[in-house]
Amino acid sequence: MLSARAAARQVPRVLGRRTFATPSSEPLTKKVEMTNWETGHYINYAKMNENLNIVRQRLNRPLMYAEKILYSHLDDPHGQEIERGKSYLRLRPDRVACQDATAQMAILQFMSAGMPSVAAPTTVHCDHLIEAQIGGEKDLERAQAINKEVYDFLSTSCAKYNIGFWRPGSGIIHQIVLENYAFPGGLMIGTDSHTPNAGGLGMAAIGVGGGDAVDVMAGLPWELKAPKVIGVKLTGQMSGWTTPKDIILKVAGILTVKGGTGAIIEYHGPGVNSLSCTGMGTICNMGAEIGATTSLFPFNDRMYDYLAATKRKHIGDFSRSYAAELKEDEGAEYDELIELNLSELEPHINGPFTPDLATPISKFKEAVKENKWPEELKVGLIGSCTNSSYEDMSRAASIAQDALDHGIKAKAVFTVTPGSEQIRATIARDGQLKTLEDFGGMVLANACGPCIGK
Repeated sequence: MLSARAAARQVPRVLGRRTFATPSSEPLTKKVEMTNWETGHYINYAKMNENLNIVRQRLNRPLMYAEKILYSHLDDPHGQEIERGKSYLRLRPDRVACQDATAQMAILQFMSAGMPSVAAPTTVHCDHLIEAQIGGEKDLERAQAINKEVYDFLSTSCAKYNIGFWRPGSGIIHQIVLENYAFPGGLMIGTDSHTPNAGGLGMAAIGVGGGDAVDVMAGLPWELKAPKVIGVKLTGQMSGWTTPKDIILKVAGILTVKGGTGAIIEYHGPGVNSLSCTGMGTICNMGAEIGATTSLFPFNDRMYDYLAATKRKHIGDFSRSYAAELKEDEGAEYDELIELNLSELEPHINGPFTPDLATPISKFKEAVKENKWPEELKVGLIGSCTNSSYEDMSRAASIAQDALDHGIKAKAVFTVTPGSEQIRATIARDGQLKTLEDFGGMVLANACGPCIGK
């Protein structure tokens, strides 16, 4: 559905002083479409602001950004009981996203409602049923043959019920959502655990079961136990080999796989502004591994740059008019606070056996010997919904090119899964794909593949 020209890279920084996202004078009642792929679905900052003001008067205290998003989407802001960790909130999400494995039952259940079309904007993404075996093109052909009945059902039912349909090979659900549907301050539910990826664009995106998705598709409020909020304050600035992934690897080591349960992880602080939008998306994506309800970042200029680069500058401009509510209030008190100095953070490797076993790279060799972990790397993967952006691919290609320049090729199995057709076409155009292939990489379909055991 996307052209190769729609490159999803970050807009280069302009030399000199850089300003951050600030409110503009645009009225919140302006009609701005949520996405370029739909008409008639508008970002309703006016209603969000109205709900938020009602809750502010009731609570009379500074609010965290996560609270702002949730409370601005309350079905009944006047009467809703609000107590973090105890109350059950009745919410009105802006969007629903489903992957093909879970969409089948969700749509069958929705059909029983007897409605002519979905009540909330919904999309279906065919990414989970493609097995990675010998390479992207042939794997895609095989999946289309094996799953023809499923794909035919999904495509025709989506057309009937006004649901967006992303065909096999178009990309991984979370990358497609980030590139096309996520927007600052929005609330979305998705039938996949890594739905929080959209937090990289300031959206509260929460993974749910198919039944929850059907409720929203049918126009019913969605219930969520009011989550606690864990704040992660970032200071300093990354340097050297450290990447955004190392932030969540470090946080996983601190909180463990259970530490985020029943909570939203909210990143804030001056260090946030040094991260790319796709880097923030990666951090939010991996928050699922610590049990978090979702993770998110406040709106900033890196998000604005990404919106502009993905042909959504008008959304970025509109978000600037609501920017005061797209971040935490001064004085907001978190249920738990973690502080990370990015200037001191070093690269981490997490595992084996559990994603919260975090080891700094400087101590990894020693840890391997001490714990008798396997010393040989068997498989390397760049891609999946976590590491599949243009930025990720470019980093990997840079290292691969350096190796090729020294006469070195991959000794272990090395697979590449672009996050979307937009990413694949862009890295093919700009040369990174050829570099990864020359290094010995096998380019798989734009789908989940090895990441979900396929």
